Amino acid sequence: MKYYFLIMLFSLISCTNRNNENSVEKIQSQKVIVIQPLGNFELEQSNKVLSEIKTINPNVVLRKNIPFPEKAYFKPRNRYRADSIIKNLKNNIGKDSVIVGLSHSDISTTKNGIKDWGIMGLGYRPGKACVVSDFRLDIKNKNQQFYKLVLHELGHTAGLPHCEVKACLMRDAEGGNPLDEEKDFCRNCSGYLKSKGWQLM
Repeated sequence: MKYYFLIMLFSLISCTNRNNENSVEKIQSQKVIVIQPLGNFELEQSNKVLSEIKTINPNVVLRKNIPFPEKAYFKPRNRYRADSIIKNLKNNIGKDSVIVGLSHSDISTTKNGIKDWGIMGLGYRPGKACVVSDFRLDIKNKNQQFYKLVLHELGHTAGLPHCEVKACLMRDAEGGNPLDEEKDFCRNCSGYLKSKGWQLM
């Protein structure tokens, strides 16, 4: 009986240690998320994004505001080219990091044969950088929509494509703003992100 108790105790400790090791490995495998406010992006909103991202990845840092890259400005439409911003941002982080630029100004890219298409965010998959803007978001739900937008673009950098599930955060906006209809990552997208170390419920 004594030996049986010792064997059970040893097994329990081994399982606990294995679970702890797996948790540590997951945290270490997560990329550091760098939050980079651009232009006059407000500190209060930057800190809100920081605290929200910490719930899915403790490896997150907030940098001080920097100006938009000069070459990113598109004067005819008074906005900034998202692809140029991403190109600039990705050169300012380490290999185990991903950076997200935060903007109040309007951003654009080339899409569907249109040279300057206004967008809410852009992230390449997989990639090291993405950028989001609250310029086109609804005033009433701006903070909630903005965080969903951040997660969407970070999902692209992790390798996720757009998703056909209407309530999924990886849904394609298709030129509109369906963010209020999006509730969370669907099961498939969530499973993929968990495999990348994201701490999702």
